[in-house]
Amino acid sequence: MSVLTRDEAQTRAQLLDVHHYRVDLDLTTGDETFGSRSLIRFTARTAGDTFVELKPETLHSAVLDDTPLDIGALDGNRLPLSLTEGEHTLLVTTTMRYSRTGEGMHRFKDPTDGESYVYTQLFMEDVQRVFAAFDQPDLKAVFELAVTAPEGWTVLSNSVTEQQSDGTWLAAPTPLLSTYFVCVAAGPWHSVRTEHAGLPFGIHCRRSLAAHLDADADEILAVTKACYDRYHEKFDEPYPFDSYDQAFVPEFNAGAMENPGLVTFRDEFVFRSAVTVTERQTRAMVIAHEMAHMWFGDLVTLRWWDDIWLNESFAEYMGFQTVNEACSDLFPDTWVDFGIARKAWGYEADQRPSTHPVAPDPEAVPDTASALLNFDGISYAKGASALRQLVSWLGEKDFLAGINIHFKRHKFGNATLADFIDNLAAATDRDVHGWADQWLRTTGVDTLTPRLDGEGTSWRLTVDREGSRPHRISVGVYDRDPSGALELRERREVDVPQEAPAELSGPRPALVVLNDEDLTYTKLRFDEVSRETALRDLSRIPDALTRAVVWNALRDMVRDGDLAPAAYLDTAVAHLPEETELALLQGVLGFARTQIADRYVSEDERPAALAKIGEIARALLRRTEDGEAPGLRLTAVRACIDSATTPDKIASWLDEGTVHGGPELDPELRWRILARLAVLGATDETVIAAELERDPSATGEEGAARCRAALPDPAAKAAAWSALFDSDDLSNYLFTATAQGFWQPEQAELVRAYVPRFYADATALGARRGPAMAEAAGRYAFPFHAVDAESLALGESHLDDDAVIPALHRKLVDQLDDLRRALAVRTA
Repeated sequence: MSVLTRDEAQTRAQLLDVHHYRVDLDLTTGDETFGSRSLIRFTARTAGDTFVELKPETLHSAVLDDTPLDIGALDGNRLPLSLTEGEHTLLVTTTMRYSRTGEGMHRFKDPTDGESYVYTQLFMEDVQRVFAAFDQPDLKAVFELAVTAPEGWTVLSNSVTEQQSDGTWLAAPTPLLSTYFVCVAAGPWHSVRTEHAGLPFGIHCRRSLAAHLDADADEILAVTKACYDRYHEKFDEPYPFDSYDQAFVPEFNAGAMENPGLVTFRDEFVFRSAVTVTERQTRAMVIAHEMAHMWFGDLVTLRWWDDIWLNESFAEYMGFQTVNEACSDLFPDTWVDFGIARKAWGYEADQRPSTHPVAPDPEAVPDTASALLNFDGISYAKGASALRQLVSWLGEKDFLAGINIHFKRHKFGNATLADFIDNLAAATDRDVHGWADQWLRTTGVDTLTPRLDGEGTSWRLTVDREGSRPHRISVGVYDRDPSGALELRERREVDVPQEAPAELSGPRPALVVLNDEDLTYTKLRFDEVSRETALRDLSRIPDALTRAVVWNALRDMVRDGDLAPAAYLDTAVAHLPEETELALLQGVLGFARTQIADRYVSEDERPAALAKIGEIARALLRRTEDGEAPGLRLTAVRACIDSATTPDKIASWLDEGTVHGGPELDPELRWRILARLAVLGATDETVIAAELERDPSATGEEGAARCRAALPDPAAKAAAWSALFDSDDLSNYLFTATAQGFWQPEQAELVRAYVPRFYADATALGARRGPAMAEAAGRYAFPFHAVDAESLALGESHLDDDAVIPALHRKLVDQLDDLRRALAVRTA
């Protein structure tokens, strides 16, 4: 299959003006394939040769105007076209194959009740798996869809759908859309419908999740309506589509996809088991993120994939900011979660060899395969951080004025970075172009360190910078009160680089925190006194966002070899039992468990690291015995399970169906316990099969696959490896679950022989199953626990293998860099 290059897209955009698609899909032809018919009306501005893209199981016919084309001319995914100047129609009839990898038209059979569901995910170049199209973002057109579906199914699409007398479902014509936004979701959906602002709103899930969706419907719809109203306060352009549906679909690769009028979400957001308020907040943020795309991405779309950050950074920033504004009664401060979780994703991505500017040079994104690699922590978290810094520097009023100019000038069209910056500049006297060059065209993370000079009650604060970007930051100056707690003396804005040191009056502060409100994107260090205070008194810092800034600094210090992993764990033991902010608890415990315990300490030190995490968890359990903090208690229970080094206590919980003092075990906790027991060799296939019989859901099947792969038994490991790499039977989710269970630090000797096998087998898998499965293999099936120089050298030797497709190559580069860092931390 040929990937589309930027040059080819530009040439085709100069040649063609695409007007209209009529797409007919027949979903009644069986479980393996479906019928597809695409009628395209377009104009050729001059005579010339071009092509249309499709990836059919069978190409039955192609008719250009009234002339049948040679279907044998299909070359990979390209059918050549020779055009005369003027109006044309192209009719392509195919049979297409359903996917089990979350790409194209994905088909899923629910093991709970046997019902089937299909949905499309057409991002980048997967529309070609569903119907023939001129597949690039700047050839927008009107789409009309007709879908023949089995009796009892409901068909959802980008616009309002109605079932006709013959059973066919017709969707109303859309406004101008890029091909990758077309969406169909069909099946016996359970739906909750309402109306807001004169538009039909709906939320949908598979029938087996109906009770769980109903339980959360009020919250989901309240968040949706609040965000919708807030965006209409921010944006001059009204919502541009005729309805707003949100479908929670199975085995979805991303968190969600911003299809106009029909957003698709992974259906893990329909919670089957207890969750914390932070997890509900994440769902709300994703709702807000995808809704922001209705304007930035859908109404105004990138011209080429080098500007994908324009979509994702904007939606990421707006998602957190809008939930913070519109849903503060439910979620008081989303920026704490952004700081501790999302920014860490950006910082890590930006320090790897695969880093790139937020707005990469167009030459760095020559084709769709390279563009796919930029959906990372830089395009999302770093870009959102840059926009938050821009708003701090520019002011929200001017920022929104520039955004509204952008929407007005380019609505239903395409735009570039240059357009975006010009439109922002039109709303302010500030040098936005210079800011963009320094922030969006550069790579890496700056580091800011405070330096205090003086004595008595006169101090001068200088911020030393490693890096090149300007920063507007808030500096928090803290003293100890008579009880020993920290209190804010003052918070002042400082521009870095500084024209002159900041003058501080009063005694030497106990703690100076740069970027105190987390308004910029930078690593931080402390002066000597502040470092000691941070380690000793972190829980006494009054503001949760400031604590997040400090915890992030400590995390970066561990990763850079400036703070011993054991010191980080000791700090966590000292302060997490008193922590009240769930996002902080989850972020710090997650880093301690998955990075420090699993990678940054040696095999001999690992039991002590797990013991410290367990000590924190037990302290939190004691603190929450009164039942008044269920989120804290759930977090503590999960940490107890994940850090268990002996099976007795968690096995007794499973046997009794409850944690002593609560909560009762729901499916998520039961599978979590069973997975840990499998790692410890304290369960077997009989117990796993019985648990699956108890929970015969899709999530149950994933839990069973994870547990079976985690058993410390050579036959279980061989069976799991064969399922992963010797056949293509596993869906994307079952592949991920199996891979997650396979590698366990406790089983290093048992699986040592599989480490060298990974590279050849993952390479072959990527070539067979494509980028989504290659990315899953690189992310989840990589031997992360093998932290040694031999494993690093082995992995590096495969980076020059031309058979490694780009999606896998990118994951290997990142994983090997993480391995290199873990080795450096161990020896620091």
